[in-house]
Amino acid sequence: MSMPKHPRRPRDPFQLARQVVQEATGEAPRQVPPVPDDSPAAVAKRKGASQGGEKRAKGLTPERRREIARKAARARWKSTE
Repeated sequence: MSMPKHPRRPRDPFQLARQVVQEATGEAPRQVPPVPDDSPAAVAKRKGASQGGEKRAKGLTPERRREIARKAARARWKSTE
């Protein structure tokens, strides 16, 4: 059995309000879901930006990059009439 992603909160609105007040005043510990540090999403977020395009560009020849740029420019300035 695995641990739930989010901690359970009471469904009854009065019990939920009581839980929120206790957490706010420090009477009860805050229920925060654990975040795995080694997940790919967490690692990518720490890095800032994706590295995929940069690595792909290094592997392309200047001629192929020019072709891709021309195709993109044609698509960008293509008439929509």
